[in-house]
Amino acid sequence: MSFRTPYKVLCVCLGNICRSPTAEVVLRHYCDSGQLNVIIDSAGTSNYHPGKAPDLRSQQHALKRGYDLSNLRARQLLISDFLDFDLILAMDSENYNNIQRLKKTAMTEYGVEKIRAEVALMSEHDTIYPKQAVPDPYYGDASDFERVLDQCESSSQAWVEVFQKAKSEVKGVV
Repeated sequence: MSFRTPYKVLCVCLGNICRSPTAEVVLRHYCDSGQLNVIIDSAGTSNYHPGKAPDLRSQQHALKRGYDLSNLRARQLLISDFLDFDLILAMDSENYNNIQRLKKTAMTEYGVEKIRAEVALMSEHDTIYPKQAVPDPYYGDASDFERVLDQCESSSQAWVEVFQKAKSEVKGVV
């Protein structure tokens, strides 16, 4: 991982109204707390909810933990995102596979050398939820939304450690 600043991360789920906006805000919180120069956004692989605010249940559960999702709006993942972001984090393997397919399209359209984005699972480095899908809470109950928050917090902390290590290696402080 090469860590340039600002480092840009895109969190991606299916509709961009539950998991990925939660991941965006939680990851931003931990990056800010770790004094990392990281820009974070979110998107969905589908175009189900363009311009819509996050699911009210996601907003309510996040707010209980101090995370405000109210200003976010859903958008679809674009092939240009592979030029603009350093890391794209998929919430589950289905979205990971969809992202990888779109990345191939971006490589064809823009050329392999212009693609910046690496793709990984949100839980790639998580020791509590190792490489587990962040489950979609949309058809679930309150416990499902709490699970998304738990996992986003755990995975975000793991990513912050990865970013801090990469940042120190860039500075030569290995």
